[in-house]
Amino acid sequence: MKTEQPLEGKILTPTFLICGLIFLISLIFMGKRFIYGLGAVTNMNDGYPWGLWIAFDVVIGTALGCGGYAMALLVYVFNKGEYHSLVRPALMTSLFGYTLAGVAVVLDVGRYWQLYNIFLPWHMNASSVLLEVALCVGAYVAVLWIEFSPTVLTKFGTDNAKAFMNKIMFVFIALGILLPTMHQSSLGTVMVIAGSKLSPLWWTRLLPVLFLISCIFLGYAIVVVESSLTGSRYPIHDESKLLGKISGIMAWLIAIYLVIRFADLGMRGHLDLAFKGDLLGNMFLLENLLLVVPMAVLFVPANRKNPRVMFLCAVSIVLAATVYRFNTYIIGFDPGNGWHYFPSAGEIFISLGIVSLEIMAFLYFIKRLPIYRRS
Repeated sequence: MKTEQPLEGKILTPTFLICGLIFLISLIFMGKRFIYGLGAVTNMNDGYPWGLWIAFDVVIGTALGCGGYAMALLVYVFNKGEYHSLVRPALMTSLFGYTLAGVAVVLDVGRYWQLYNIFLPWHMNASSVLLEVALCVGAYVAVLWIEFSPTVLTKFGTDNAKAFMNKIMFVFIALGILLPTMHQSSLGTVMVIAGSKLSPLWWTRLLPVLFLISCIFLGYAIVVVESSLTGSRYPIHDESKLLGKISGIMAWLIAIYLVIRFADLGMRGHLDLAFKGDLLGNMFLLENLLLVVPMAVLFVPANRKNPRVMFLCAVSIVLAATVYRFNTYIIGFDPGNGWHYFPSAGEIFISLGIVSLEIMAFLYFIKRLPIYRRS
């Protein structure tokens, strides 16, 4: 039986160095933000109190980090042990996505030095859905590092330490399934309270359900993309058969999501807004077209045996879910009173820096830690 091994190779590759340069540039803007405040590097305002850092780095970033959650549902809830070889890479991706989303929150909070108050009961606003999101995401980051610890212990620890962690791991696996279910749905709830400020194309009381379903099929899409890209560059075990089965699951989840989405929109009488030809309508059509096409392709069994087709479909699904969240939090949101928002160069560079750091960490981990099974 094949076991996970480091893929080895040079760390300082051109990709790593380019990402390192972008990250260093982003540190300049981060320093400016922490010294002079949010206004020095962002275009956020009273109408748009959150911008790219929340919409992309947190809302989209955590969704992109749902590969571990999606695979845990498959392996540990539905008892599909055949997919276990895909769990560790998915868990690593979740670890990066959520940890760096936590970094983005620190950047976004005005009084970052008082962030610890979130965890103090006497300062909590128990009626705020954002409190639940903050506590769940914070707890999930800790859970992810604990779940990932056996991988690190395999490389640097002792057999006793690894055996102990494996013995208690069931507790953290359970938490690792519960916490994302809570906060991913709550990220949808956040925009329910926006009411009329959010376009009817995206506002619905079903936002928590839609956010939860979309984060699951997005998690599977990320697993397919990650495995395909890594397999094209490194000698890892061919998981095409498993990825084909996951692609079939994605197609059904997308179908359920689209039925709920369009049935709700039709019953509320706002489906015509999608065909007005304006920015909102076009963005709505774009996000759903990016879902409908790969769904239709993946429903054909022969296409689920073609690695290239599966990869392209997964990329389209990732883009669709990304656009959906960006539309919900930025494009479809209008606070009124003439407020406008477009991210500044500082916001963009800091977001690129966070993504670059994630890529650097990914390259280091797969080459130095036992993540993948080698071919």
